[in-house]
Amino acid sequence: MTLIKSETNIKSIVMMLSMMIGAAASTTGCSRDRDMQVLPAGSSVVALGDSLTYGYGTNAQSNYPSILTGLTGWRVINLGVNGDTSADVLARIDQVITLNPDLVLFGVGGNDVLRRVQSGTTTSNITQTVQRLKAADIPVILIAEPYFSTSALFGRASDNPIYKQIAKSENVSLYSKRWSEIISNERLKSDQIHPNAAGYRYFAEGLYEYLQEEGWVSPKK
Repeated sequence: MTLIKSETNIKSIVMMLSMMIGAAASTTGCSRDRDMQVLPAGSSVVALGDSLTYGYGTNAQSNYPSILTGLTGWRVINLGVNGDTSADVLARIDQVITLNPDLVLFGVGGNDVLRRVQSGTTTSNITQTVQRLKAADIPVILIAEPYFSTSALFGRASDNPIYKQIAKSENVSLYSKRWSEIISNERLKSDQIHPNAAGYRYFAEGLYEYLQEEGWVSPKK
């Protein structure tokens, strides 16, 4: 009986070691995948969202997807629609999935606040959109938008906290604070809630730096 217990213990230890080795290999594998996820020039990337993605307040050459195209060499498809809410984007997510992009840059929710949509509804819509993309094996980077409170209209915008919650629960990357910074700077705005050409460029350049840090773009030497 003692021998049997000892053999059982040995088997248990071996199994635990195997699991630990497997976990370590899996972690290393994730690291390798991270190194391999650099998207080359010509890759198809979708910018998905509302007027901030569309580029309201500037021309077609000065919106952030167009500027990001020039910075990365990617083919950034602008699927921003003026006035879109989180429900609107969720309703057209099949269009994005059909394109099968290499990456989606996803930001929406500002119009929900302006239209007094319940925060829980917005959170659910954005979460479902992220989940649909993940289920289609399409990587997504969530982009935080400002919480358009009364203080935001007077130059003190901050990110809506739902984005941090969603990024954590869905385990996706979050690019934060840049829109809020822009909306808090009169020199970068075309109106109270939209950037001007300089603002969109500032956003695109910040996002480009973030993409380099995250390993999606090779850092320039």
